[in-house]
Amino acid sequence: MLKVVLAQINPTVGALAENCAKIISYIKRARAKGADIVVFPELSLIGYPPEDLLRKNHFISKSKQFLSSIVRNSRGLIAVIGFVDQEGLNLYNASALIQDGKICDVYRKVILPNYGVFDEKRHFSPGTALSVYNFGNYKFSVTICEDIWQKETVSLLENCDLDFVINISASPFNLGKMSQREKVLAQAARRLKSFIFYANLIGGQDEIVFDGTSKVISPQGKLIACAKRFQEDLLVFNLNRKKNYPTKKIKEEAAVEAFSALKLGLYDYVNKNGFKKVVVGVSGGIDSAVVVSLAVIALGKDNVSALLMPSVFTSDATYRDAKKICESLGIKYYIVKINDILNAYFKDLSAHFKGKKPDITEENLQARIRGNILMAFSNKFDYLVLNTGNKSEVSCGYCTLYGDMVGGFGVLKDVPKLLVYKLAQQINKISSKKVIPDSVIKRPPSAELKSNQKDTDSLPDYKLLDAILKFYVEDDLSLEEIVAKGYNKAVVRRVITMVDSNEYKRRQAPVGIKITPRALGKDRRMPITNKFSQ
Repeated sequence: MLKVVLAQINPTVGALAENCAKIISYIKRARAKGADIVVFPELSLIGYPPEDLLRKNHFISKSKQFLSSIVRNSRGLIAVIGFVDQEGLNLYNASALIQDGKICDVYRKVILPNYGVFDEKRHFSPGTALSVYNFGNYKFSVTICEDIWQKETVSLLENCDLDFVINISASPFNLGKMSQREKVLAQAARRLKSFIFYANLIGGQDEIVFDGTSKVISPQGKLIACAKRFQEDLLVFNLNRKKNYPTKKIKEEAAVEAFSALKLGLYDYVNKNGFKKVVVGVSGGIDSAVVVSLAVIALGKDNVSALLMPSVFTSDATYRDAKKICESLGIKYYIVKINDILNAYFKDLSAHFKGKKPDITEENLQARIRGNILMAFSNKFDYLVLNTGNKSEVSCGYCTLYGDMVGGFGVLKDVPKLLVYKLAQQINKISSKKVIPDSVIKRPPSAELKSNQKDTDSLPDYKLLDAILKFYVEDDLSLEEIVAKGYNKAVVRRVITMVDSNEYKRRQAPVGIKITPRALGKDRRMPITNKFSQ
């Protein structure tokens, strides 16, 4: 019997000393559990993705020093560590196989992904050979992330008669990703007729969230052991080639998964970047209600403040709800009425705007006043401003530059509007009391920048809009392909035009958490100057 331990850790990019100490502590824990092999995720020593830190030679040199420290602390077992290897001018995404206090071999990742959030060909050279190792009566291979996703790579191991394959990974979360991974790993396990040990990162890194969910797959392609989701964990597995292991199942629920990803992404962004407290502009609408509630759950109520900034267009109902939300959460909130500031703008601009009818200019002034107030509180009290814009609005440009687009972190940036409502229900479900009132969930959404305004004055109904946006933004379907699915051509063209003409706004939006297969930003990079017509 062989005891394999998967160390699912949350490293911080560039925090070499901290990551090294964490790895050594997990090695000690694995050793105490009698581990024969302990496995760490991809690039766990330096964090993932390191991006242009890899251009700094002294960063690479220092990482090697910390790897040496790990090697010295790895006696008594085999440790598989993700790190950056270097040969001449070439860098490699690599794993070190450490045994008895020395590096026995280094494997270099063969398949370098270069799509979506991945940019590995920018920095790394590909390895040229797969690995095969022997340990006692066991024969195994070490692969890195994308290596096991590609059939041609897996086929090269088919005739090696392996007992198991170790795959160290930094696979980001998105909705549906867990079942996608299991399918890929199951196919590889069946082809190789071997166990697969999959060790994945957890944690938030800028817009990316890693969910962990490290696992063991049987030679029959069945999930037989799984680490926790969105948490650090130490998965201990006793490998017995003759044992018939029971199959496990993990349920995927969009709202539950999105909630966990947003909570972890927000917590790590705040803490890894050295912030202590955050502030949210709470309007009484669904988006700000979800963001401020998530912040309290992730960070604690003492670390969250709210700003209520009513104007003459703010209804009594939304104003009451905004206060009710803050009071239910038990957070400090400030009330700054913007009417006097808005009137001062009108007065000073009236001579210049003479002869012009009121339009979106006056609406945007309100949003920009609120943005300025939020940033003033950020400067004065060292608050990180959490942006509350959702993916549906941001996709269509239904947002104001330097207004409601301000902030240091966009919690809902990749969350479609309909999912925001599900998140509100999930928050109420797990809370000891209903913190988001039914009136907020049921009220037709409105920016409240003019009398009797509704989002549907400017946008299609969100049930229709979110469906079209998924086809266009995530699936890259054309106008005609979307229309062929039964949608009105004029409506589809209108949505596409809004999306295409507002790329310049999205480029200036705060970084935000990715939860869908194709987020705006690193996943979807469109030219601002673009005359291609749908």
